Amino acid sequence: MEGSPEAAQAGVSVEPVPPSGHESCGRRCWRDARAVPASGDETGFRILYVCTGNLCRSPLAERLTRSVLGPCPSIQVISAGTRAEPGMPMAERAQRALIRLGGDPGGFISRRLTAELVAAADLVLTATAEHRAESVTKHLPAATRVFTIVEFGALARAVSPAAVACHDDPVRRAHALMAEVRALRGLVHVDQPDIPDPYGRSWWAHRAAGRALAEALAVPLRLLTHPPVSFP
Repeated sequence: MEGSPEAAQAGVSVEPVPPSGHESCGRRCWRDARAVPASGDETGFRILYVCTGNLCRSPLAERLTRSVLGPCPSIQVISAGTRAEPGMPMAERAQRALIRLGGDPGGFISRRLTAELVAAADLVLTATAEHRAESVTKHLPAATRVFTIVEFGALARAVSPAAVACHDDPVRRAHALMAEVRALRGLVHVDQPDIPDPYGRSWWAHRAAGRALAEALAVPLRLLTHPPVSFP
């Protein structure tokens, strides 16, 4: 919820996504993983988050992103796990961490990462470098659009806001951000590209993972929102 102390400290301002359907998505919405359009479609932009079990890190990232961007008229966000058991709810401690950051865990169910999901995504953001490699293995042409979450956040911080903000359309803004980030790949050093897996660990480990995700996503999400989200 906007103004929560955890969100303010992490640099993220979020509002819960209304429990509405996908009235504005059109026929190419793939949140239910049944419709899987090809990437590069100019009518929409699809973000896929990836971790291992799709129970903690990637659901946290998915729901934080949805909270900032709002319902999915043009930018759609899902997550998946390389070894996920489909149909599972988000881990309880991850739900608590998400709520403290202002996100909504309601209705989440896990899904397994597939080649089709990677191929359909315009941007794939992974919890670790290992997940990045596994995602690319699923669909080799996606290599230029797969990053770790921390890596993408570091590259986005080096992007000139004017290069993205000049676009009023959110899809064009997302593609512009992608182009800028790809051009910077290899030029920005990232010390720790991975976010440790908190699954089965303490509440504090889940809280730390949520904060790390929020901090990594703060700049990319600010660049994607128009007018920009007000960050504390």
